[in-house]
Amino acid sequence: MNKMTMTVATAAAAMLLTTIPCTAQMKVKPATMASASVTMTPSTSVEARRKALNDLFDEIWQSELKASPEFASSIGDKRYNDQLDDQSVEAYNHNIELDRGYLERLAAIDVTGLSSQEQLSKAIMVHDLTDNIEGARFKPWQMPMTQFYGEHVDLPRAVTEWDFKTVKDYDDYISRLHQFPRVFLQLMTNMMLGMDAKRVPPKYILEKVQGQVDKIANAKAEDCPFALPLKQMPKSFSAAEQKRLHDEILKAIISDVLPTYGRLSKFLSRQYVPAGRAEPGIWALPDGDAYYAYRVKESTTLDLSPEDVFQIGLKEVADDELQMLAIIHKLGYADLKSFNTALLADPKQHFASTDDLLNTYKGHIADMELKLPELFGRLPKAKLEVVPMPDFIAPNQAQADYEGGTADGSRPGRVNVNLYNFAKRLRPDVETVAYHEGVPGHHLQISIAQELTGLPTFRSYTYYTAYTEGWALYSERLGKEVGFYKDPYSDYGHIEADMWRAIRLVVDTGVHYKHWTRQQMVDYFHQHSNIDETNVQSEVDRYIAWPGQALGYKIGQLSILQMRDKAQKELGDKFDIRGFHDTVIDSGALPMDLLEQQVDAWIAQVKAGGTAKGQ
Repeated sequence: MNKMTMTVATAAAAMLLTTIPCTAQMKVKPATMASASVTMTPSTSVEARRKALNDLFDEIWQSELKASPEFASSIGDKRYNDQLDDQSVEAYNHNIELDRGYLERLAAIDVTGLSSQEQLSKAIMVHDLTDNIEGARFKPWQMPMTQFYGEHVDLPRAVTEWDFKTVKDYDDYISRLHQFPRVFLQLMTNMMLGMDAKRVPPKYILEKVQGQVDKIANAKAEDCPFALPLKQMPKSFSAAEQKRLHDEILKAIISDVLPTYGRLSKFLSRQYVPAGRAEPGIWALPDGDAYYAYRVKESTTLDLSPEDVFQIGLKEVADDELQMLAIIHKLGYADLKSFNTALLADPKQHFASTDDLLNTYKGHIADMELKLPELFGRLPKAKLEVVPMPDFIAPNQAQADYEGGTADGSRPGRVNVNLYNFAKRLRPDVETVAYHEGVPGHHLQISIAQELTGLPTFRSYTYYTAYTEGWALYSERLGKEVGFYKDPYSDYGHIEADMWRAIRLVVDTGVHYKHWTRQQMVDYFHQHSNIDETNVQSEVDRYIAWPGQALGYKIGQLSILQMRDKAQKELGDKFDIRGFHDTVIDSGALPMDLLEQQVDAWIAQVKAGGTAKGQ
């Protein structure tokens, strides 16, 4: 596994030009920053170095919140509630310059003698800042929109995450609505620069974006997603205050929001969609091969090449296919095709209503919650609810996703269930997805991360696809270990879901590395699974629109399974599953190499006779 060093980080920072913008996960913009670092060697006291390190972590965190008001609001920090993010090129340039400076200052703080968690915090921050800088040269800010991400879909969804409890919350929201013209002009400027540089998404992907934008642009003000706060206005507000806020919000939507979506729609139809590239693979972009190699490493947090991932995918597909065939043979079917024909024709394996689909998710999550003490020594305090996915995004989204709550518990975590085309969705898929998105998957892991104490705040909100999605995919298997998937159809659905993630390794690298066509991707899905057509189509489009993102799921799961296998072999009778799980999730999200170090330390502690977590 790849080990990150300060030498690599400093070299990466030094080789990049000041004028390179970046869409980093961590956008940092403090008011001031010292231009020079003060080297803090082991001769400097431990307490002085500890204070310098934690002060720097806090500075970076506070500047991130200031630079990303939308993110700050989503986690319950309301200091910047009246602002939207700055999407300008100047802001991206500024952030990269700051990241470079932060790396220099981190390098100057020697962590010898500091606690293992303090050393881990530094390693995480070095990883993140280095990754931001390395990715900046590919100018992802020039392609800010697909059907899966971008302000055009992120802002409507954010409305469901922001708090609306006080009059000030509503006034701040009105201020935000008035800023839509500025933000979307910045985004269109970025996209025009991308057009000039031949950095544009595929044309057919942009046509899907056009549909999303038009749905809002053509909506009535009171019916669009941005009017949602009007439907939940606290009754404690005076009648006069309610009327003022109601009128001002609708006015802002009519004067600023809807016209902005209208202008974006015209820009898309007249300029951007026609400029969309013909090839689905990112290899068609300038530096496309190098960009995809970067995306593979970013998603997996491992030193893997696209060819490595492709070969791993072929092996995992073959292994899962054998397990799927074993189940359908027991059910009396000769092959996947005959089983799929019967499955599609069986009304018992479909949903009678949207409530039926929603309640099936709720039931599986409730059953698993009772089993969690067998698997974990530590459980989250945060509540979880299962709700419908917003209609305006559902047609182009996965069958369910997770939306984290707030650390203070004021907003619970949510599993958003896609009810679009519900009658064609298959029942066997739901149980494993419920464990992935709910517990012991995303909700358990992300909530525990938010509830961490004694660590820098940024540690509660780090995200790596390989870790977060790898954990959720690993969690699907835990259902089997506590006696679930009793129905052979659900058991089949569980293996098929694993196959789904294995197929991703093949088709993602297929389209972006081996120059596959979209139809080749669809055909590979059908050749190796019975995944329904609705999901196949949306997933193929997802991999094309979001290169490399889907690779982290299976690679992360395999990494965690390898760590567990190593721990079981080395500890024998001393191995405790709760201790292993607590070790994996009790430090928040980590790159895979740093997670392996944590597991190795736990193994050594147990060998030495220490108390294992979870006991």
